[in-house]
Amino acid sequence: MARRRKRRKIKVSVTTIIIALAIAIFGGYTQMNNQSTETTKTTTSVSKENLQKLDYDGQQVVNVNNGKPTFTKDDLSIAHGSWQMFSDLDSLNRVGTANAILGKELMPTRERDPLYIQPTGWHNKQVNSDGNRIWLYNRSHIIGFQLTGENNNPKNLMTGTASMNAPGMEEYESRVAKYIKATKHHVRYQVEPIFRDNELLARGVHMQAQSIEDDQISFNIYIFNIQKDVTLNYNDGTSVQN
Repeated sequence: MARRRKRRKIKVSVTTIIIALAIAIFGGYTQMNNQSTETTKTTTSVSKENLQKLDYDGQQVVNVNNGKPTFTKDDLSIAHGSWQMFSDLDSLNRVGTANAILGKELMPTRERDPLYIQPTGWHNKQVNSDGNRIWLYNRSHIIGFQLTGENNNPKNLMTGTASMNAPGMEEYESRVAKYIKATKHHVRYQVEPIFRDNELLARGVHMQAQSIEDDQISFNIYIFNIQKDVTLNYNDGTSVQN
């Protein structure tokens, strides 16, 4: 009887060890997978030329310059109060970089009117994306309406996919708007649509922001103009459902 009890103890011990090893191995594998999917990709270049060369590979928002804005001391001056400035359309009617010192006084005090501008690359249609039926494109404000109230301005509207517009740009715009409303402080803001060669649909947008009176707002990101389950033709904005 004593021998049998001893064998049972050995069997239980071996089984326990095997289970513990399996849990440790699987748990470690799961942890590594979680870490790899949550890691933020970065690119250390902020030049327009290098942003033009970036290709989407599964992560829609990436940090530029390790997430640090590149504004100079003069760029951050609030000597002239709040302001916004838009680039003229280029020879292909494409929008350019928009700059601003954002403040509470620029924010809209009335509801937004319906948009009617048709920016370059505007070939909108309904598509299936990530299990939902959606409109592929939005008229994306370069500087969001909630920040300055600028609306049907052809210099401030570009063709952006549903996912680039929201949650993409809107998430960062809302963060800035919430901060300004809470603090009454100012934010230096810049958004640059990135086109490749003579393409009419932007490859993405380069967004930078820095709060001036403190460091609560600080980001430098690039958001790809893509939509899941859809192949875009950046030459003219047409698309094919995958």
